[in-house]
Formats: sequence, structure tokens, C-alpha cells
Amino acid sequence: MQIYDVAVIGSGIGGTLFSALNHQQHKLILFEKDANLGGCASTFKRFGGYYNAGATTFMGYEEGHIIKKMFDTVGYKPQLIKTSHGIRISQGHKQIDRVQDFNLFLEQINKHYPNKGNETFWKTLKEIDAKFWQLQKIYYSKYSVQGTFKTLQSVMELLGAFKFNLFTSADAFIAETLGEIDEEYRVFIDAQLLITLQTNTKDLSLLTMALGLCYTFHETYYVQGGMGALIENLLKEVEVKKSEAILSIKREDKLYKLSSKKATYYAKNIVLNSTIYDSGKLFEEKAIQSYYNKFSFSDQSAFVLYLRIESSATFLHHYQIILEEMIPHSISNAFFVSFSDVNDKKLTQNGYSVTLSTHTKVSEWRGLSKEAYKTKKALMENYLIEAFLNYFKAIKKEQLAQSFSATSNTFQRFIGRENCGGEALKLKNIFNVPSCTTPFRGLYNVGDTVFAGQGWAGVALGVEVLNQEFNKSIN
Repeated sequence: MQIYDVAVIGSGIGGTLFSALNHQQHKLILFEKDANLGGCASTFKRFGGYYNAGATTFMGYEEGHIIKKMFDTVGYKPQLIKTSHGIRISQGHKQIDRVQDFNLFLEQINKHYPNKGNETFWKTLKEIDAKFWQLQKIYYSKYSVQGTFKTLQSVMELLGAFKFNLFTSADAFIAETLGEIDEEYRVFIDAQLLITLQTNTKDLSLLTMALGLCYTFHETYYVQGGMGALIENLLKEVEVKKSEAILSIKREDKLYKLSSKKATYYAKNIVLNSTIYDSGKLFEEKAIQSYYNKFSFSDQSAFVLYLRIESSATFLHHYQIILEEMIPHSISNAFFVSFSDVNDKKLTQNGYSVTLSTHTKVSEWRGLSKEAYKTKKALMENYLIEAFLNYFKAIKKEQLAQSFSATSNTFQRFIGRENCGGEALKLKNIFNVPSCTTPFRGLYNVGDTVFAGQGWAGVALGVEVLNQEFNKSIN
């Protein structure tokens, strides 16, 4: 009987980074339900073209940042194009480019949202963000004395760095620096936070707002060949089982027994890259089910529209279009647009590969008849296409060579999760966020529904903590 030191379930960003960092020192195997690696960060082929499933922005690949550090550790140098704009935001007649240069960005803010407190507001956010990424003891873990001690050290470091700002709410800071801002300015801020943190200012602290609004002040990149190229290359030397979903996990003595339709495996440790809400379904053991069931399901998900566009026009990589009205069956009045690079030989071989996404609720798509589901999907598709063409005047409707969409149902079928975007770090849940460790020996979680949230940088912070917790328990 072959026994693995650790089995990783899921090839999302968290499972991938952990596997890439640990496969040489431990006998490790990774399982992925889908034929494509990466989960929400995968790249897939359909109708003869390639598309990014979800995530399209790559930031943090710069000296001193955790992402660059991890990639250097595993000896992987990705094929990247540095973007000129983190994102272009359109709101009515206003157009704001989120560029890395602070002064150029501030000029645009002062033009479109004049306020005497603008410089103080944005400069403070930028300084808080920069200071956060320089901290050395960011840590959050439970269920062990050493983990709790390191968590306390992290809290003390945060207090030392940010003092009372650590307890300031986002709305309080807005009121203090900007005063009463008009609805347009607030929507501009909230629309960006919904992308990066899955919520808006009313639920956030000053620190989390700063992290959510300042990623464009870092170097941002377009990934050649799709986001999935990062995942595939990071896992190149890892033992991976694609298209093999683990259906059940059972503790037997000091081992975990993993069962799929194809085979049975045994491992001393399990790292679950499934969401915290879905993890309990893998176990029959009541104690483990009870642990996972205590976490409230996040009803938030995404509606994603995929387009193939035959156009000779040139575009930026990322846009956010803010509309006056709420998008039907959505919780937002904005949608995010990603264009493949014109020189990307894989994604742009048959025209631009374009991804449009907006926020919706899982409950919007549950319990529908087949006909009602198709009707609702078509309504959203048509609405988004019309809004898209209304903004991108250079694109004509007849140039849309292909269009199809994905809902929470689609994501559940292919990557095993309905919730998309992870768990928002809110003021009310900051001390209840799940950690990578569990009360059960050898059972761990990683990904965007545990500390430290979504995106490459947030998940990487969680992986760094998991690395320490896992390897100290092994050694």
C-alpha cells in the first residue's frame, strides 16, 4: 500500500502554491476534479478558443513581495507582460485610469471627483498598503500553542505599525478625510472593492479598504497563455491526478483514506483547497462535519460571459464599466472586462478572448427549471453584451464570433464550488475567519475562504502560514 505524506485536494492558487513549495521534501499528490488545472484561475478551451475561467489580474510579482519570493523559491519565472494600466474605470462620462504612478492617478481623481481631502485620503491608503506588505510577522492560526503565539505576535506588529488606524472603519475614514461625498464617488470606490474584497466600505476596516484599493499602485501583469499557464508550470514536477474528484475521505488509525471513482489512496495529511463550505461534504465523521458546518455559507458568486471578438482595434487588458442601473439578477451595477493581449498566440489566435464578469448570488440560480434557467442566463448575457457594445464603440455586434456564459451552477459542475471570490474580511468577522489549521491532526485548509482571502497575494499569505504550520507538525 502506497502512503503519501500529504494529499492536496484542488489545484486552485492555494493548492498549487503549497504543492509547488512542498513536493520535493514530502511525498505529495494533488487531485483536481476538472481536466484543467487552476480552479477559478484556470484557462480552458471551448469552441476552438481559449478563455480564462475567472481571475485575470496578476499582481505582486516584484522584489520584496511574497509572490515573487515563492516563485523564486520554486525556480519559476513566468511569461508576463507588465500592464500600463491596472484597470480603466468608466462611470458615465468619467474615465479614470488606475495607473501605478500616484500623481497621474491623483490628477484624474481631482478632475472627476474634486475634493480637498483627495490627496490625504489616497496617499494614506497607499502608505498603509505599502507598510502592510513590509511587515514580517503576518500570521493567523488556531488550535496550537505555537500558532496562537505567532498570531498574537502578528497582532502586536499590526498594532505597532498602524496603531488606532487598525480599529478605524472604512466609512469613518472616508468621513474624516473626504467628508460627505456624492453617490458617484462612493459607487466608484465600492465598485472596486466588490472586485477585490467582495464587499463595500460599510463592512470594511481602513486597513482592508487600503489593501483592496491599492493593488494598482503595485506592478500588475498580463499572463501570456492565460492564467492557467502559471498553474500548469508551477505544477510541472508535481504528481497530479487530473479529472479525478475525491468523493470521500475517512480517518483510519493515523492515516486518511481517500476514495475516487478510479482508486483508493492513503495519506498522512490532507490539504483541502475546496471552499470551507464544501469541505465537510467529503467526510462521514460527525465531528469533522460539525466543524465545517459552523461556517456560514457565502451566497456570493459570479456570472461570467465569455466572448470571442474578431477586431483589429487595440484595447487595454482590464476595464471596469460602472452603469447607472443595477444589472438584472446581479448585486452590482458594474462589470469587469478582460481582453487577451493582441500578441498572445494562444488566447488571441482566433480573435480576442474576452471575459466579462459581475457579481450575483448563488440563490439566484438554485431550484430553477431548465427553461427558467436558460431564460435568466440569456437575459443577463444580452444585457451585458448590449452594455459592452455601448462602451466599446470600435466593436460591432457582427464581430462577436462566439459568446457563452457561466453561473454558480457551471462553476459547481466543473470546479466543485458555487461560491466565487472567497470570504470577505469584514469588521464583524475578522476574528472568526477560518485558519489553515483545524482541530483535527493532519487536516488543513487553504484558499480564498480561509485566511487571508482572495487573489494571488491574499492566498499566498495563507500558504505561507500553512507552510510553517504543516512543516513544524511534520518535523
